[in-house]
Amino acid sequence: MKKLLSIIVSLLVVCGLLAFGAQRLQTSSGSTGKKVLNLYTWGDYIDPSLLTKFQKQTGYHVNVETFDSNEAMYTKIKQGGTSYDLTVPSDYMIEKMKKAHLLLPLDKSKLTGMKNYDPRFMNLAFDQHNRYSVPYFWGTLGIIYNDKYVQPGSIQHWNDLWQRKYHNKIMLIDSARDVMGFTLASMNQSMNTTDPATLLAARNKLNRLSPNVKAVVADEIKMYMIQNEAAIAVDWSGEASEMLAGNSHLHYVVPSEGSNLWFDNLVIPKTAKHFKAIYAFLNFMSEPKNAAQNAEYIGYATPNRKAKALLPKAIRNDRQFYPDNNTIKHLQIYQDLSPAKVGLYNDRYLEFKMHH
Repeated sequence: MKKLLSIIVSLLVVCGLLAFGAQRLQTSSGSTGKKVLNLYTWGDYIDPSLLTKFQKQTGYHVNVETFDSNEAMYTKIKQGGTSYDLTVPSDYMIEKMKKAHLLLPLDKSKLTGMKNYDPRFMNLAFDQHNRYSVPYFWGTLGIIYNDKYVQPGSIQHWNDLWQRKYHNKIMLIDSARDVMGFTLASMNQSMNTTDPATLLAARNKLNRLSPNVKAVVADEIKMYMIQNEAAIAVDWSGEASEMLAGNSHLHYVVPSEGSNLWFDNLVIPKTAKHFKAIYAFLNFMSEPKNAAQNAEYIGYATPNRKAKALLPKAIRNDRQFYPDNNTIKHLQIYQDLSPAKVGLYNDRYLEFKMHH
């Protein structure tokens, strides 16, 4: 009997340890407590003081986990085993997640701030009628240049980058879609083309840019540009904002012939569990004062029209980061392409990098 009791006790201990381990594993991919919100987002993509404010106002504790690419986020949510309540994909990825049935539709009756958003950034092709998404930030792809090395105003178009005088002076963001995209724009082609011959022509044109390319990197671009170690860069507007804040000699240009217009939106993954917390957070972030504070902290453009009105005049009137309608109408949103077509972009891009 003692031996049987000992076996039972041992089994209970083992079960307890397994349960504890499972709880720890589950916590690492989002807590499942009742008074929490599990946010899965890009790194440094929300003002920490806003999280503190939200927690004090609502009593919901926010667990933040970060990702470094749309693809990494997509893979983790698709694999399951997580309990994320909100995540922040970009436009084309929202389209992809919808197709894969990874999103839950919004209950509009629980949203109080949708009227605050600029109609230009609502009801877009990647999520018509905003059935699944609430706008968070938007921005562009453009050119940053240093007026210590480049005459002010002399770079206004993508084709300017191919000038011989910029030999070994350009830093490119390491992104197949963006590098191929601006090259296509320079050729007056769609940034979403899937025509193999057009993509090959873009690769060939990129090869001719190689002598001017100093490096193809990621976050290091900011350091190089802020420290005057490079003359020109191609990067996203939010990164450009940080660069300009660190070096008064830097300028940002969105070529008028066209570029990428991107959107990051808040969505509810199918793994979501804490719906009261979700809608409390969506409404909190839609409040103009909070959205303005977040935009000023992050440096990206806010789609919240009432929040923009609260920003300092120097920010809200800055055409580098809030381009006018004439520029916006020439910008293109990336579409979700099939894996085979994405592979074609990646192949042509890798060929350019090998050539470089």
